[in-house]
Amino acid sequence: MIAFLGQGRMGVPMARRLSEAGHEVTTWRRGTGVTAAEAVADADLVITMLSDPDAVREVLTAALRGLRPGTTVVEMSTIGPEAVAELRELLPSEVRLVDAPVLGSVAPAADGTLVVLAGGDLGEVREVLEVFGTVRPCGPLGAGAAMKLAVMSAIVPAQVVLAETLAYGEQHGVDRAQLVEVLSRTPLGGLVERVANPSAETRYALGLAAKDLRLAAWEGAPTAARAREWLQEAESAGLGDRDLTAIARFVALKGGTPKAVPINVKTIPPTNGYYSHAVRAGDTLYISGQAAFDEDGKVVAPGDMTAQAEFVFENIAKILADQGARFEDIAFIRTYLTDMDQRMELGAVRRRYLTGTPPASTTVEVSRLFMEGVVLEVDLIVALP
Repeated sequence: MIAFLGQGRMGVPMARRLSEAGHEVTTWRRGTGVTAAEAVADADLVITMLSDPDAVREVLTAALRGLRPGTTVVEMSTIGPEAVAELRELLPSEVRLVDAPVLGSVAPAADGTLVVLAGGDLGEVREVLEVFGTVRPCGPLGAGAAMKLAVMSAIVPAQVVLAETLAYGEQHGVDRAQLVEVLSRTPLGGLVERVANPSAETRYALGLAAKDLRLAAWEGAPTAARAREWLQEAESAGLGDRDLTAIARFVALKGGTPKAVPINVKTIPPTNGYYSHAVRAGDTLYISGQAAFDEDGKVVAPGDMTAQAEFVFENIAKILADQGARFEDIAFIRTYLTDMDQRMELGAVRRRYLTGTPPASTTVEVSRLFMEGVVLEVDLIVALP
């Protein structure tokens, strides 16, 4: 019996192909009430197709007590060779591990024309993997994961470069149809049509492409790193679930007159929906008033200036990091206090974050802030590097 963990865009058609090939398949996804350990309890083969290294690690950790000696785990997500090595350490020695990420999107997953990049001892697993398409043995454990990232570090930046090329043409009066036709006759021809005509259907999510480049971009590879920055910016603007080809229009808009791009950072508590954490316009970042609210919208440490200042400046640090900026890039900071007599407590925290030459600054006392118990709010303007 095969347990297939992960039923996203790729997992659903892949599990269906296994069933249609005559295999007994149990599928699992979060939120069904069935634990991962329960899903793998009777399986001889476990396949994981999940979003990122953290998700794979979390799900397989939860599945550990259900894995039987002799079970084979085939990891088919894009997680990189380092994460594969960590999984080998996580899994019991009597559980075999194969890494087998795939090249191809939803349509190839449905019709069985994926390319499976396999690392490790395939053995009898190869016959199962051939249901998905062509199996390409790449070497020892982790070699498939490394091959996948090497390929993506070429394919994804190439599409971003083409997006920049189309944006350049648009800004300089080049006829778009002619440009696409000329590019189609170059070695880039296979990608041009895809980027020039973005897909309404999500075949390869932009957010997943950004994740893949976060794993693949290495020091000394500026092209991949810049492509990753473009994708992260587009993801922050809300395009993460769109097809990767949505990057073309995003780059075109950014390449002209600066547009206001809302930024909402996943590493801090969400807003109430009436504003964004920040807005980026060109190379300027405007950060909304930051106050001490937790994930549930409740006030953190009501009335405590020191605790709220720590919370606020930590949130600011995460917003800056998300946009590749640091505290020294702050051009202007404005602070609202409900009691100016507490400015010394605020100052003690602020000096630990603003350590260099201070930015332009305004501090004012107000009678009240958004909710009772909030004693501090800070907004900023940042000159992005």
